[in-house]
Amino acid sequence: MKHTFNENKWIWYDFDKGEEETIKEVVSKGPACGEWFDNIEKQNANLLEINTETKGEEYIWGSLIYQQDIEKKGDKNIFHFYISKDCFITVDFDISIVNTSSSGLHKQMDHAENAVEGFFIVLGEILSTYLQKIDAYEERLHDLLWEMKEQNNLKILERIYENRHELLVWKNLVVPIVEIKFIAEEAYGKEIREYSEFYRVDTRIERIRMLLREYQQAIDTMVNLEEVVSTHRGNEIMKTLTVMTILFTPVTAWGAVWGMNFKVMPELEWKLGYLFAGVLILASTAGLYYYLKVKGWTGDILKVKKKNRFFG
Repeated sequence: MKHTFNENKWIWYDFDKGEEETIKEVVSKGPACGEWFDNIEKQNANLLEINTETKGEEYIWGSLIYQQDIEKKGDKNIFHFYISKDCFITVDFDISIVNTSSSGLHKQMDHAENAVEGFFIVLGEILSTYLQKIDAYEERLHDLLWEMKEQNNLKILERIYENRHELLVWKNLVVPIVEIKFIAEEAYGKEIREYSEFYRVDTRIERIRMLLREYQQAIDTMVNLEEVVSTHRGNEIMKTLTVMTILFTPVTAWGAVWGMNFKVMPELEWKLGYLFAGVLILASTAGLYYYLKVKGWTGDILKVKKKNRFFG
């Protein structure tokens, strides 16, 4: 579909992938459009090319993944674009994904000086959608932060790493847009920095990158905290098992002695031998526990833990 803006100063061609014949007719008029069109059918990843050979006729073309499902690698949306000053072409761009309606987007574009600025309006709307979704991510991260304190377990650790993976997906979506910004500056120089839409995209990119850095730091802190808690609990378990093993040593030792079958064992004839053995075992165990307690080797492992504690 063809749209003209700013009193016919520039054009936006927005095609679906099935409109090959119409696309061929349009791209035949532009430099290197044929090469770009040949890449559309087989391209399923981010791509970016630039040509600055002729001053005043610079153009950029490529493909951009602008939506990616968090769970499924293959579930993503990609559109292909060709940009020059007097027109830009998009193929397979789903406008319903962005927050602005088609009429609202066209109204913004009618104030754009040229097609380059018009394309940055599209990028700005994509980034605006990202910001809204990242806000929802922030809420989930906040809930996870408190759940980690209330019920710290393997399920929470799994969710922390799921959030870390989602953060990486967001970074992978933003990086190609950052590259487009830089390559547009390379193609059109200082002039492009005067466009309000370029400035808006630049600002939104910085907002998103700042948020992602902060969330990355929060996730890393949560992971480090989990590692510290896990290490501490592992050490506590080993200490507990060691202390319990030591405390049962007298029982094992005396039981081994009186479990022998030698012919001469005077204790077998003692009238109070059973009572003596029990008292000796208990006294040995109590004495050993007291020794460990005095040395401070039991720590707090035998104390009752409070609920809602990281190290409980």
